[in-house]
Amino acid sequence: MQKQIQAEGNSTAVQEFTLEGFPAVQHLGKVLFLLHLLAYLASVTGNSLIIIITWADRRLHTPMYFFLSTFSFCECGFITTVIPKLLTIFLSGRQTISFAACFTQAFAFVFLGATIFCLMAIMSLDRFLAISKPLHYPTIVNTRTCIPLVTACFCLGFLLMVIPVIKLSQLSFCGPNVIPHFFCDLGPLTRLSCPESRSIEMLFYNHAFVIIFTSFLITVLAYSNIVFTILRLPSAKERKKAFSTCSSHLIVLSLMYGSCAFIYVKPKRMSRLDNNREAALVNTVVTPLLNPVIYTLRNKQVHQALRDALSKVKLQK
Repeated sequence: MQKQIQAEGNSTAVQEFTLEGFPAVQHLGKVLFLLHLLAYLASVTGNSLIIIITWADRRLHTPMYFFLSTFSFCECGFITTVIPKLLTIFLSGRQTISFAACFTQAFAFVFLGATIFCLMAIMSLDRFLAISKPLHYPTIVNTRTCIPLVTACFCLGFLLMVIPVIKLSQLSFCGPNVIPHFFCDLGPLTRLSCPESRSIEMLFYNHAFVIIFTSFLITVLAYSNIVFTILRLPSAKERKKAFSTCSSHLIVLSLMYGSCAFIYVKPKRMSRLDNNREAALVNTVVTPLLNPVIYTLRNKQVHQALRDALSKVKLQK
């Protein structure tokens, strides 16, 4: 049988995979289901609210909120790719997923994840220019630059991630078919191929490293310059307010970059599988829940836009 599979080249013996989930805590499945369901609904609601209020209120038709609404759109897609299946796992234990659905999920996850990191770098640069170059900001960042920048983020995420996914999907999978994760991640998938493809795994991790490190470097440089600009503010009250906003942003950024570095940039290859599930929960549950609060719902402009929208609804009644 093994010789026949090897002779068939790209044929696929495995027609479906099994997602292992979290077997150690499966006895808490219903509790975890409820917690993650509430977190998922809160994340989707918060990010959707940002998108709606940004497009509905003309005062928020600015580059910063354009980037934020795009970021929120990607976040909604990113968590919806993973969380519904995770909720099913918490209720029923291990879950099967078809070959096509597994690779579709894997591509959507890495594509949207890469796009989000690119957007984070763009958003950091946007804040740097707004704070450090306020007089030149309107001429540098406008509609003519925003749309190409966002398009470039999507294109870059697509091009860098579609290649390893296609290459991996063309390999043979002859068993075992159990993925030690709660979604179809490319790392564990490469270890199930026949034979195991080290080159495709390294291609994926190299692409992930380039995106994460480049985005991280741009973000660090941007926020470092922002901090220096804040320190030069004459008013202590203004400095305190600015530092409060920056610290909130940096908490979310640290969680995202830290968890992804833990998963994709660790030097020891086998150690990537040990605690990746827990680290992945940070990016798929925790940060999408915090992002709406940190980035916009604490913002006075958004508060005013929400109050105005609620007032219009009450008047219509």
